[in-house]
Amino acid sequence: MEQLLEILRELHPETDFEKETALVDHGILVSFDIVMLITRIEEEFDVVIPAKDITPAHFNSAKSLYALIASLEEQDD
Repeated sequence: MEQLLEILRELHPETDFEKETALVDHGILVSFDIVMLITRIEEEFDVVIPAKDITPAHFNSAKSLYALIASLEEQDD
């Protein structure tokens, strides 16, 4: 999780990603941020995020995003 939080903080250091639960809904993460996040996550975690999983529900919090990453890592095993 810490690795993900570091990636998120690089994008928006002013945001408390451990508490925020509406990153997309509140406009903290916009489309460009999400594209950057996907690229970094795929590189750092060695996963591929399918288009069907690029939804606000998965990107609204660090916790939900980390759950998606964990799910994708399990599928690769």
